Amino acid sequence: MKKVNIHEGIDSTLMILEHRLKVQPERPAIQVVKEYGQLPLVECYAGLLNQVFMNIIANAIDVLQEPLENPGIIRIRTEVEGTLAVIRIADNGAGITEQVKQRIFDPFYTTKPIGSGTGMGLAISHSIIVEKHKGEINCISALAKGTEFTIKIPIKSTKI
Repeated sequence: MKKVNIHEGIDSTLMILEHRLKVQPERPAIQVVKEYGQLPLVECYAGLLNQVFMNIIANAIDVLQEPLENPGIIRIRTEVEGTLAVIRIADNGAGITEQVKQRIFDPFYTTKPIGSGTGMGLAISHSIIVEKHKGEINCISALAKGTEFTIKIPIKSTKI
C-alpha cells in the first residue's frame, strides 16, 4: 500500500485503452468526460486499483461498440465523501437488466459472446475493492440510459 494520485491511475488506464476509444469504421470515437474533484493522495494498492479501472472502462468501451443512437460517452467523476474517495465511471450504453445486475460480480458470469469474456473482470474488481481496500463497489443501471459503477475506498488505509 502506498499513497497515490488516483487521477494519474485513471489517466494511465485511459492511455492504455486510447486505441479502443478512437473512431472505428462502425462507430464514432467514444468521448471521455473527466470531472475530477479535489482528491487527496489515497492509501491503496495502486496496481490493483488500476486493474479495477481497466476492467470497468474496458467493459464500458465494449458496450459502446454496439450501435447507439447517440455517440458513446464515458464519464468519470471523482470526489471525497467524508473519509472516502469516490470514483464514478458511467457510460451511456444500453444499460443492464435487473437480472444481470444481480449477477455481475459473480465469478465466471458474463453476457459477452463465448470467447470474448471470461466473466472474471468484475468479480476480481469486487474482490479488490471490498476485500483488499475495505471499500464498496456498486452498479446503478437503467435500460436505454446507461450504467454507472461507484467505487468507494477509504482515503487512509485501516491496515496497521
